[in-house]
Amino acid sequence: MGTRLDLALGILNGTVGDYLARTANPLATPMECIHAGRPLRLERATLAAALAPVTGKVVVLIHGLMGTEAHWAFPAGGDYGSMLAQDLGFTPVYLRYNTGQPISENGIALLDELVGAWPVESTELLLLGHSMGGLVARAACHVASTSGESRWLPQVRRAIYVGTPHRGAPMERVGRVIARVLNSIDDPYTRLVGQLADLRSDGIKDLGDADLRPEDRARRTHAIGLRDARHPVPLLAGIDHFLIAGTVSADPLLAALFGDIVVPVASATNGLLAARIIPRVAHQPLAHHPEVYTAIRERCEEPS
Repeated sequence: MGTRLDLALGILNGTVGDYLARTANPLATPMECIHAGRPLRLERATLAAALAPVTGKVVVLIHGLMGTEAHWAFPAGGDYGSMLAQDLGFTPVYLRYNTGQPISENGIALLDELVGAWPVESTELLLLGHSMGGLVARAACHVASTSGESRWLPQVRRAIYVGTPHRGAPMERVGRVIARVLNSIDDPYTRLVGQLADLRSDGIKDLGDADLRPEDRARRTHAIGLRDARHPVPLLAGIDHFLIAGTVSADPLLAALFGDIVVPVASATNGLLAARIIPRVAHQPLAHHPEVYTAIRERCEEPS
C-alpha cells in the first residue's frame, strides 16, 4: 500500500488539484510512471533495470479520482498488474496523475515517451483504468487518434474499464444543481456554502457528464439529467473495449438504482451487452477484487 503522505496527496489533488497546478504549487501531482512508490525515468536503461524481466506486452494501470497506484493493491499483496505479469506475461506500468485537473488535460502524452524508451520491441499496450482512469484513457485515445502522430495508439489492442462512468456520475450532477440553488439564495451564509461547494476541482466536475474534451466542458449544463443520451465521444473503433461494472446488491432493482454506489450500471456498461457485471462489489473494491481480476484475465486470454 502507498504511504500516508501519498494517499493524502492523492486526496488533496483530487479535491483542489486544478488550483494547485494553476498556481504552480509543489504539492500538485505531476503525471508520472511509478515503480516501487517512486517516479520512473523513461529511459531505456532505467526501464530495463527497474522492470526486469521486461516483455513486449505492456499494461498501463490508471487509477481513479483522489487515488494513487496504491489503490490497486490487494490487502494480502499484489495487484492486477503483478498478476497479469505472472499469468500472461505482461509488464506492468503504473500511472500517477493529478485527478483534480480537467480530464482532457490528462491525455497521457507520456505514453509516447514510454513506448519510445521501452527496452524491447513493444507488441501490445493494454490500457486498464479504474473509475476516472478509464475516462483518462479514453481522452488519451481520442487525442491520439485526432493528432495522427501517436506511436503508442497502434499498439493498443484492448482497453479495460473498471467502474468507469462512461455516461457520467449522477452524484456530481446533483451536487452541481444544489450548489447553483444555494448560490441563488439571498443569504450570505447560504451563498458561502454554495461557493465552497463550487470549489471542487475541474476533474470532479468533469465526471458529471464524463467530459473528455474541452468543448464538452463548455457545453455543461446545470441539470441532474444526463446532457447526452449517448456520449458524444464514442469508444474508439479498432480497439477491443471491455467494461466492468460493480453493484452493491445482487437484487436487479437495487443494482439498477444504486450501481456500485458511485457509478450506475448503465453508466459503467455504456449500454454494451458484452460488459461484465460483478454483483456485491462497491466502487473502490473494484480496483482490487478477485472476481474482477478473473474477468480481466479471461478477456486478455481471448484473441484480440
